Amino acid sequence: MTLHQPATLITTLGGQPQVITFALDALLAQGEAISDVYVLHLSFANPRTRQAWQRLQAEFVDDYYAGRRCRLRHVPITRNGSELDDIRNEGDAEAAFAAIRDLIVSLKTEGRRLHLCISGGRRMLALLATAVITIFGDFSDRLWHMYTPEATLARVKDGAQMHVNPEDGVRLITVPLNPWGAYFPGLRELAQPTPTNLPAYLRQFTAVEDPRCRQVWEQLSPRERDVLRAFAQGLRPDQVAERLSISLSTVNTHKTKILAECRNVWEVPSEETLNYRFIREHFATFIERV
Repeated sequence: MTLHQPATLITTLGGQPQVITFALDALLAQGEAISDVYVLHLSFANPRTRQAWQRLQAEFVDDYYAGRRCRLRHVPITRNGSELDDIRNEGDAEAAFAAIRDLIVSLKTEGRRLHLCISGGRRMLALLATAVITIFGDFSDRLWHMYTPEATLARVKDGAQMHVNPEDGVRLITVPLNPWGAYFPGLRELAQPTPTNLPAYLRQFTAVEDPRCRQVWEQLSPRERDVLRAFAQGLRPDQVAERLSISLSTVNTHKTKILAECRNVWEVPSEETLNYRFIREHFATFIERV
């Protein structure tokens, strides 16, 4: 591992915000240059989760943490555009897996080296995040568990203490990580919602969508088509804005128009939420032929 090379910490958050600062402090003490912290969480409608996030935010002032430049970002787990307050069924688990996958794939595409700490929040989030990094991580990434003695746990509970001393006995423990996707790249394609190298017979099957995709395409302006294409290629809204050199609000305006056309063509009920993932899932192969 190359110390001082910028790295990203990904954590899961429940009601214990100190887990994140403990992990960050430990990594910084090891000489890791953590430039970003991404926090995976369920809905802030849960008061404990919301309070934990607010307590954590207080540790980062103007993107600085303990005098170091370090950005704090949160990633809500959503399904059909709505934040999940728990993972109750297979559909929720699949949505959570997709959200975590999108984040990790995006960061790895940017060449980031990742530290994933799985000691906070719902156990299911930790399991899903571990599965994702096993597929999409590489040999530079690290998976961490945190051990905190019972006496220290009682003292720091619910963010009562956000930092500890060595004598408090908190330890960041390396979890063995086998990045199977690095050994077998085909696993990554299988874990993607719309692989770009679909076999010919699957391309023919997907082509059934073409008339509807074409109908939406014909209703869009050239710039709206650029936005659709970027979403279909798997980019998030902020990445679309960066690629096209436009503001995020402009991206969202175009996205609203695109999804309105999709709702009409696919006859999606008004009570069902659509988001940019709908574009990716339905247009990924169409844009290869336009």
